[in-house]
Amino acid sequence: MSVRDKVIAIIAEQAVLEPSDVTPDSTLADLGIDSLGLVESIFAIEEEFDIQVPFNANEPEASDFDISTVAAIIAGIERLISEKTA
Repeated sequence: MSVRDKVIAIIAEQAVLEPSDVTPDSTLADLGIDSLGLVESIFAIEEEFDIQVPFNANEPEASDFDISTVAAIIAGIERLISEKTA
């Protein structure tokens, strides 16, 4: 399973949707994921990929981790994984 597929599966689980309902262009708001759901998604992603996501739930706008769309989240996670293995 690719990083993209795993991230979509995690986000879909948080949104109580089928992975096929989650598109790269979806925003978390589109999917009905609130701030708590976002934090739970980040924790699940960190655990799945053994990475540390630079995201502060108390100050999301202060984070350099882009959570604007599913595609942006996937790109950020792929970058974190490549930095970890580099």
